[in-house]
Amino acid sequence: MHRKKRVLVTGGAGFLGSHICESLLTKGHEVLCVDNFFTGGKENILHLRDNPHFELLRHDVTFPLYVEVDEIYSLACPASPIHYQQDPVQTTKTAVHGSINMLGLAKRIKAKILLASTSEVYGDPARHPQTEDYWGNVNPIGPRACYDEGKRCAETLFFDYRRQHGLNIRVARIFNTYGPRMAVDDGRVVSNFIMQALRGQPITIYGDGSQTRSFCYVEDMVEGLQCFMNLKSDNPGPMNLGNPVESTIREIAETVLRLTGSGSHIEHRPLPENDPVQRCPDIGRARQHLGWEPRVTLEEGLSRTIEYFRTVLNKERARPPF
Repeated sequence: MHRKKRVLVTGGAGFLGSHICESLLTKGHEVLCVDNFFTGGKENILHLRDNPHFELLRHDVTFPLYVEVDEIYSLACPASPIHYQQDPVQTTKTAVHGSINMLGLAKRIKAKILLASTSEVYGDPARHPQTEDYWGNVNPIGPRACYDEGKRCAETLFFDYRRQHGLNIRVARIFNTYGPRMAVDDGRVVSNFIMQALRGQPITIYGDGSQTRSFCYVEDMVEGLQCFMNLKSDNPGPMNLGNPVESTIREIAETVLRLTGSGSHIEHRPLPENDPVQRCPDIGRARQHLGWEPRVTLEEGLSRTIEYFRTVLNKERARPPF
């Protein structure tokens, strides 16, 4: 039996955050979900609202928060380029000021805190696959810097709070994650390809499609994050969490076309500035310390995600025009 905990999840109405909330409730914990709904959606957590152990608070983490909890999952921040570039100053503030506020809260109430950092801290990596001791190759003044450098600064703050105040931290570097509850307008590869295929639109590939990504199904990512948070030993990370199986963007597009049965064709467009050519995690630390690795295959995960987006699209089509 696990001790019942009260857990704060910032960004809890987002794609990944809503799955974390759901999993924690399933395990019998109390969950305080905090979100300002900039990119999160109430529809992601509607099915949780009648659970007596679930509480929702609309709040922006760039402002202090005063609550009493045992653990904090710090997930609040736009994660897709189309969203974090919409207001880059606010994205940086969310990553930096939000971290300061959550770390201050954790310090005051002596709570364990996990940062959802990102593989973007490696930038366009010159080392492949990426290990946690690699310092990255990030353009600090490019259009992606608000997110990349915001998360790098958040990591700095987490480790300085650990050194200066003895805070119990976990820093997880999350690689591309996908699955149900991704936003339709997420703008990233999996959601783009699936929605384009289901709508019969051209599948847009940026560049020649030879660039690679490693996609981790959300169920596996949630398990990895909770394993890391629950680790008994004093291990702050950073810890890569992702799928080490690498695929080209073109392979992803072709798989989506096959699984959807779509007649869409592939259309190539120019590669965005600073878009990484290769992105693949070395998860040796996660295997060693957490006994964790992804189990859901790309084909299985894409099939589940396609069914989710089919449902979303059918609801859109059934909605009256006025």
